[in-house]
Amino acid sequence: MSAARETAPHGAAAAEVFDLIRRHQSPRLALTGSFAGRGAVESSAYGCRVTLSDGRTALDFGSYAVTLLGHRHPAVVAAVRDQLDRMPVSTRSLASPVTARAAAALAAYLGGGLPRVCFGLNGADAVEIAVKLARVATGRGRIVAVRGGFHGKSLGALALTHSPLYRTGLRGAVVDVVHVPADDAGAVGRAVAGGEVAAVVFEPVQGENGAAALPVEVLRQWCADAARAGAFVVADEIQCGLRRCGERSVALAEGLPVDAVLLGKPLGGGVLPLSAVVCSEELYAPLAADPFLHSATFAGLPLSCAALPPALAAVEELAAHGRTLAAALDAGLAGLRLRHPGVVAALRGRGLLRGIDLVDARAAGRVVTELAGAGLIVSPCLGRPTTVRLLPPLIAAEADVAEAVALLDGALAEAERGAAA
Repeated sequence: MSAARETAPHGAAAAEVFDLIRRHQSPRLALTGSFAGRGAVESSAYGCRVTLSDGRTALDFGSYAVTLLGHRHPAVVAAVRDQLDRMPVSTRSLASPVTARAAAALAAYLGGGLPRVCFGLNGADAVEIAVKLARVATGRGRIVAVRGGFHGKSLGALALTHSPLYRTGLRGAVVDVVHVPADDAGAVGRAVAGGEVAAVVFEPVQGENGAAALPVEVLRQWCADAARAGAFVVADEIQCGLRRCGERSVALAEGLPVDAVLLGKPLGGGVLPLSAVVCSEELYAPLAADPFLHSATFAGLPLSCAALPPALAAVEELAAHGRTLAAALDAGLAGLRLRHPGVVAALRGRGLLRGIDLVDARAAGRVVTELAGAGLIVSPCLGRPTTVRLLPPLIAAEADVAEAVALLDGALAEAERGAAA
């Protein structure tokens, strides 16, 4: 398959796009997009490369963890095209074999210990579903979440998201939530002591918090304390799961007895939106009793679910290569920290979810600015502005990692010079 078959829009077309964004969406969004593309817009993409409207290409180590398989993975695209020719949407009255087989494939992929599956379209959907099921199943109202966590921006999921940045202008919350420190092993035990907690929700690796991995022994204690109190445990792996951090599920690989794993972002193969709650019989019980307790018109969309089996197969085929890439990335980032001690404060993360923590937000902004011009797409952390996040795809080559490290080297050098000025 060729990388880009269409003709890239010229400069005038890009200017028209930014004008449309300003008039119909947001002037600030237009400014952000223009800054990131240096006046150009995205035109096409294949693999780990994005072609811009002015003909430049950029190495995509960003896209907020969606493109784990890169752009337009051939097997996923073929499955989606086939389904498009058959039946892209569901009647919602008749049973869909595509959705049923996708659910079975996903439950088996995680080992079969969590046999029930409920599909959504985005991460916030999965969070909302899990919280709703936990509250109905237990008859309790409170949720325990973790400081630094991010679980989405819809009103229910937003209550679990820790950063007040996203709640500006919104009073109250739909869900009663207590946020606990990530390093306090006894925090959940204290929170559940009153018998009001329905579920404990955590990200094993907090992507928006600078790729911060939570201590496994703390998580293990939280699981035990929640179980003793009759509360469910939900691992939000929408960003860190599906081999992004090396394992199919970080929580399950660590032996944590969770009641649900939430998956999303790359679940649709980087081609279509898809998320899922993969959970125990006990947590799913309200939906088993009443399958219409929660429903959405496009949940389990056949077009999206057609992408799931080839996406999972591709992820597994690339798993060993992903470990090689992660080792190369780790070595490269360690070298950058040694070469730029004036601006690199810390390195965080696991596998192919990495954060470079800079000394301050100004240095991080300078790095992002330099990378935008150099041709490396990264994902800033909105809740942690001192961190630049790297999310390389499994299909990247070691040469791509080396290129990214070289571009980062130049950007960090510029930030260091700026800090010294």
